[in-house]
Amino acid sequence: MIQLNSISLQRGNKVLLEDASLTIFPGQTWGIVGANGSGKSTLFKLLLGEITEDAGSRSIPANWQIAHMAQEISTSTRSALDYVIDGDAPYRDVEEKINSGQYEGEALAQLYQEMENIDGYTVISRAERLLRGLGFSSDDSTRNTGSFSGGWRIRLNLAQALMCRSDLLLLDEPTNHLDLDATVWLEQWLRQYGGTLLIISHDREFLDNLAESIAHIENAQFNSYSGNYSAFESQRAERLAQQAVEFQKQQQRISEIEDFVRRFRAKASKAKQAQSRLKELERMEKISPAHVDSPFTFRFPEPERLPTTLLSLAKLDIGYPGKTVLPSVNLSLLSSHRIGLLGHNGAGKSSLMKTLAGEIKPLSGEVVEGTHLKIGYFAQHQLEHLDLDASCALHIQRLSPSAREQEIRNFLGSFGFQGDRAFETIRHFSGGEKARLALALLAWQKPNLLLLDEPTNHLDLEVRHALELALQAFSGAIVVVSHDRHLLRSTVDEFLLVGDGKIEPFEGTLEDYHKWLLDKEKAPAPTSPSVSDTPKGDKKELRQQEAAIRTRLAPHNKRIKQLEQKLSKTTEKLEKVESRLADPDIYDGDGAELSELLKTQATLKQEVDDIELAWMEESEAKEALEASIRAE
Repeated sequence: MIQLNSISLQRGNKVLLEDASLTIFPGQTWGIVGANGSGKSTLFKLLLGEITEDAGSRSIPANWQIAHMAQEISTSTRSALDYVIDGDAPYRDVEEKINSGQYEGEALAQLYQEMENIDGYTVISRAERLLRGLGFSSDDSTRNTGSFSGGWRIRLNLAQALMCRSDLLLLDEPTNHLDLDATVWLEQWLRQYGGTLLIISHDREFLDNLAESIAHIENAQFNSYSGNYSAFESQRAERLAQQAVEFQKQQQRISEIEDFVRRFRAKASKAKQAQSRLKELERMEKISPAHVDSPFTFRFPEPERLPTTLLSLAKLDIGYPGKTVLPSVNLSLLSSHRIGLLGHNGAGKSSLMKTLAGEIKPLSGEVVEGTHLKIGYFAQHQLEHLDLDASCALHIQRLSPSAREQEIRNFLGSFGFQGDRAFETIRHFSGGEKARLALALLAWQKPNLLLLDEPTNHLDLEVRHALELALQAFSGAIVVVSHDRHLLRSTVDEFLLVGDGKIEPFEGTLEDYHKWLLDKEKAPAPTSPSVSDTPKGDKKELRQQEAAIRTRLAPHNKRIKQLEQKLSKTTEKLEKVESRLADPDIYDGDGAELSELLKTQATLKQEVDDIELAWMEESEAKEALEASIRAE
């Protein structure tokens, strides 16, 4: 087992651990959590023997093989496949001896037997399985590691660590550079791992599904909690509540969550995943006290304008010169939309987001922007465009030269940049601090459409919690790509599946998507019988069956089409009213026209909500009838 006894550890002037103790038994899985800079990664360096303790003692079985996911980016010229296989040291050792030419006869036979014993003849298939699971294509196996981008090289480091025959596996933010599909695959792989597993992660659902215990580094101590991350939150919440820590702040946050739950409950019947989200919000109400001492309380301000239709794509070909990623896309984003994008890496999610944000131009088709559209786009590459020699305050001042200093101070303080920190240059900021600044700049501009592409990378658990609350309270539209399932579960209420050159609704929860992924891995691609591949004697019967189904569904299809036409006309009327309200001249005079327009706006908004609800109910009725007919 691992024993840390009365460990003290200091880096520079900062005390990370002081007289701290922790015991981990073989085969256990622990989540290591704590604020940024609390010493989580330093703990891993201590276990790896890269640094030594200032006081106390540590004990790890001498015969244990330790594997860890290196954070350094490799510049090796080895192929991706060879690089991953290097993680299997016993295989490489036996392979080298066999190829050395120094062994003959019985000695060579023993080496071949040893290769059999260590399952060495399957090494290529094992490495290929890891590469496929982590999102690499079959062609990537022969590419030099140096030809991959930084994030993909970190994935290779992860694959190499998983390839190792380890007794202790140390994973530091393993999901940071993964998409949702690869995260789900990794979770399944780790569930089968037989050694001792320590995970540093800010992905709460990942920890919930794997961790048996939590070690929380706080005040230079290890505080141990049994159970997963949710259990840790509940236990810590009880402790903090008993101590009445910042009680008023706690009540305020609980009240905000309750208000959001009440507001959402009225619409919970709209879709299956809405019920899942409602349960998650109710659970958040119970664990909210665990975060009452968080320094982050930011919000996305109310949009100045919120038109009903924000953005429409008509027959849009999305991609790059010479390569169409998503052909003939038709999509409308309404102010009520809260959408999560699902799909494997490379399916086109980021290309779609960049097109929505206007960063790449469509190859063909039409993009119609709603009146007063204001997009807030967050993507990881935006961190690279921050001015390293400017302060947080200066970034804000460049956006709003007339903003008062105190207003900027107060705003940045809610994002964790208090006091003089707001006026320091950001050159030495961590990745998490830069990500917070990027979110702050986005919020300052009061967007009515948020496009968030992996917004939680580099964010710790407290900031993620604050981001979830801010998104829940945001009144505009949201489109999110994220491997953080908890963020998706608690902030979106519908999913679009991007894949095979199509964008289509995914009718289900994240659990359904998880099952869909597993089924897709196990089974060959599903095929449906068509008239062309049906025996001649059955073709007529099949056509008759399909015609009968269409006849029974016709009333629903007719009603859905009528509602869509009605919605389009009502939305058009509403946009005209809101366009008139945007005219400064309307606010001059006796106010009679303004009063009438406001009444009309309220009436039309209610009509839009009623039509959308009727459309949803009609669609669900149609789906239920079709499923019933096909089951007959």
